[in-house]
Amino acid sequence: MKKLLIVESPAKIKTISKFLGRDFKIMSTVGHIKDLPSKSIGVNIGPPITLEYVVLDNKQKVIADICKQASVSDEIYLAPDPDREGEIIAWHIEQEILKVAPKKAKVHRITFNEITKVAILESLNHLSQVDMEKVNAQQARRVLDRWVGYEVSPILWQKIMKGLSAGRVQSVALKLICDREASIREFKPEEYWSIHGEFEQ
Repeated sequence: MKKLLIVESPAKIKTISKFLGRDFKIMSTVGHIKDLPSKSIGVNIGPPITLEYVVLDNKQKVIADICKQASVSDEIYLAPDPDREGEIIAWHIEQEILKVAPKKAKVHRITFNEITKVAILESLNHLSQVDMEKVNAQQARRVLDRWVGYEVSPILWQKIMKGLSAGRVQSVALKLICDREASIREFKPEEYWSIHGEFEQ
């Protein structure tokens, strides 16, 4: 039985191969394989909201190599990192794999937090599917990045200086700081006295 395990970082391949032996072929996506286009927002408001993904530069060969191995594999394990970014990488590579994988092939999502034999073997005993809630969380973050970055950054270029950028986090943080500074400047000090007295009956 041919088994394929796909990780996010190529640095993990050699170590995991030692743990799993010849039954497994270990391959890497080398990070993200798809993202929103670089020259357009890539977000259609809809409804529903849809995202336009494109294959990243230099990732066509990575995808082709993984799909070639997937086409002759019986078991496929998606093992990118256990966070939002890892989850969407797993989702994206799964979409490509399902185009070529044999009908009998089983595709699983596995996660581990450390590269040890115990952790890797334990993950193979807890098979799951891609967590779409994590995928949607990552997509929501990217959409906010695009909306804020593409809509607000050009205003900064026109009003302040070329090269400035706006983001979903720093823009909100900057507004909070500016609002606080404005309230400090608007504060008008007033003289007051504290009077303390001691009385005897």
